[in-house]
Amino acid sequence: MKAAVYEGPRTVTVKDVPDAKIEHPCDILVKITTTNICGSDLHMYEGRTAFETGRTLGHENLGQVVEIGKAVSKVQVGDWVVLPFNIACGFCKQCEQGLTNYCLTMQPKAAMAGAAYGFAEMGPYQGGQAELLRVPYGDFNALRLGEDAAERQLDYVMLANIFPTGYHATEMAGVKPGDQTIVYGAGPVGLMAAYSAILKGAGRVWVADHQPDRLRLAEEVGAIAINTAEQDPAEVVKDATLGLGADNGCECVGYQAHDPQGHEDATLTMNGLIDSVRFTGGIGVVGVFLPEDPGGAEAQGELEAQGKVPLDFGMLWFKGQHIGTGQAPVKRYNRALRDLIAGGKAEPSFLVSHELDLDEASSAYEHFDNRDDGWTKVVLHPNGSSRSAGGSSRHTTAELRREARAQGIEGRSHMNKQQLEEALGR
Repeated sequence: MKAAVYEGPRTVTVKDVPDAKIEHPCDILVKITTTNICGSDLHMYEGRTAFETGRTLGHENLGQVVEIGKAVSKVQVGDWVVLPFNIACGFCKQCEQGLTNYCLTMQPKAAMAGAAYGFAEMGPYQGGQAELLRVPYGDFNALRLGEDAAERQLDYVMLANIFPTGYHATEMAGVKPGDQTIVYGAGPVGLMAAYSAILKGAGRVWVADHQPDRLRLAEEVGAIAINTAEQDPAEVVKDATLGLGADNGCECVGYQAHDPQGHEDATLTMNGLIDSVRFTGGIGVVGVFLPEDPGGAEAQGELEAQGKVPLDFGMLWFKGQHIGTGQAPVKRYNRALRDLIAGGKAEPSFLVSHELDLDEASSAYEHFDNRDDGWTKVVLHPNGSSRSAGGSSRHTTAELRREARAQGIEGRSHMNKQQLEEALGR
């Protein structure tokens, strides 16, 4: 089967690898039809993790079940499923508490917790940027989708990671109806955090970043954009709140945070939030921070290479703020968020800019890593036709969506590229 394989820093190659297969009676085998490139993939792509060469990337996966193990009873061949990036057993101490993000069974190192597809330090599991994916404990891990799954893959694939992760940030921050919320980072997760806060009924949501294309998307869903190349987010928020600050905030950038000039500073967003959020406010941190960063010494310093970040802890303590951290337990949220999508209340696919064949993964990683204008979220179709992935038109999904909007075509937000082209008569 074909797969996108990590070959070293900034090198991804699409090549033939051994077919994924059933290895345990509880496994299922999924033909991947839609898989995303995530900002977390870029940490590995850039060589800033311990991710091994020769492994397949991809932890945001959706597809159709093609084979099931002998012990699988709920999931059936032919089902459309979306797969939480957390690989969990369902029966360990952590899973029983709903903490599937820290499963003890699937993580092979006894002193660690948590497992994921194609992810550094989270087990040996291959990723889903491939034609097939082995899913352990399929009955527990696979979320089955309804009859609209094939047509709305761009929405449902966001349930694998970024929609629940953005929602998790708002949960840890304590976002409630009427709240004023500041989100640092307008990447896919930051946009999902802002979108989740709006869905929850937040009265005002700011999004801080210096990428104009991403800030435009934030405004499209009703958030207030703060361009950090021009304004200090903390000052903007405090000016709008009588000097008090936001009720809560979300960190959606992580340890490679950098200023508009490109200088890395792992404290940038965290200290910005401590300044931006009012006394006793909450902060939810879903941006990735790691205990070891192979590139940290060169990019920032020796302490940062060890995951040690000099926070404004005195101010945090003085303001009585509380912080929630860590990866999202996707299963805690994905069923409810699926039903919001199915009911037409949520369309997280608004951030998709490009749909490409798996063969174009190398170029897609390069553009996404460079933050090239318009490359806000990249979707790969390992088993899609060339037409559905882009063969019939070199227009991007985002460009076709804007054209459809101009023509008043309804339902454009969740349409994939093929559907947009058909609606536009291409």
